[in-house]
Amino acid sequence: MSSEDFSEKTNIVSGDTFSGRLRQAANEAPPALVVLMGPPAYVGKQFPLDKSEYILGRSHECSIQIDDKSVSRNHVRVQISAGEVIIADMDSANKTVVNGSTLQAGVPFKLRNNDQIKTGNVILKFLEKGNIEAFTNRELNEKASRDALTGAFTKGALIERGPEVIKRAETLGEELSVIIFDIDFFKKINDQYGHPAGDHVLREMGRIVATKLTRADDFFARYGGEEFVIILINTPLRSALEISERIRATIEGTSFQFEGRVIPVTVSVGVANRLAAETSWEAFFKRGDDALYASKQGGRNRVTKG
Repeated sequence: MSSEDFSEKTNIVSGDTFSGRLRQAANEAPPALVVLMGPPAYVGKQFPLDKSEYILGRSHECSIQIDDKSVSRNHVRVQISAGEVIIADMDSANKTVVNGSTLQAGVPFKLRNNDQIKTGNVILKFLEKGNIEAFTNRELNEKASRDALTGAFTKGALIERGPEVIKRAETLGEELSVIIFDIDFFKKINDQYGHPAGDHVLREMGRIVATKLTRADDFFARYGGEEFVIILINTPLRSALEISERIRATIEGTSFQFEGRVIPVTVSVGVANRLAAETSWEAFFKRGDDALYASKQGGRNRVTKG
């Protein structure tokens, strides 16, 4: 291949652009652990280390929770101090191995960039603070898990999170609620005002719900089309119903304007609270979805408990 051919087929990132990304990574990317091998749902997942201490293990009480039988309930302690990341095995059943060497229980070990940590059958890689790979991984994960139009989490992210929160609620004995809602007669909005207007309604609704109607620990996702889901951690039914009514009333009272035209918008809402014996995310979600259907059958623009 000639040099001319090669130059035509190669994209070169300018030095200024790359330097800028390096500076951004240095400022924004904390140290991180990335799962290289393990349960399929975890492979590629990145855990930023931006607090002073973490416990990695199988227990749902762990700050880095990996649901794999080869990982002990409390497997590794991770401590961050003065820019250094120190790990110590917590007398785990299957030990902790770093770069092929087994750590003694309770003996601290300082991690270095690209160290590989094996906990049971799970392998993670350590990325130091400011690592461009950690920064890029975070960007890619964020884009993959967020809906481009509304900013809410995607259906895929919801399907991954659902079983996790069910297990957490079961393990910790926490209340768990789910809100499912969709826009009433959304097809008519598209038909009457046009699809760009429909996109505007979806975009604005995502912004309003995310910034005004959800809390820091809530998980807000777009399930598909005009249907949305909010998972409410450690939230009883009474509070979930109050939040649902606030969502319904806020959307009804919002003036959605597009190209000088006001678009009236309402939502129908279904709410469910996890039953004590409920261990299936699918069954739990279905009760919320059935409640949403009841709201739509009952006249729309209302909240129904499942």
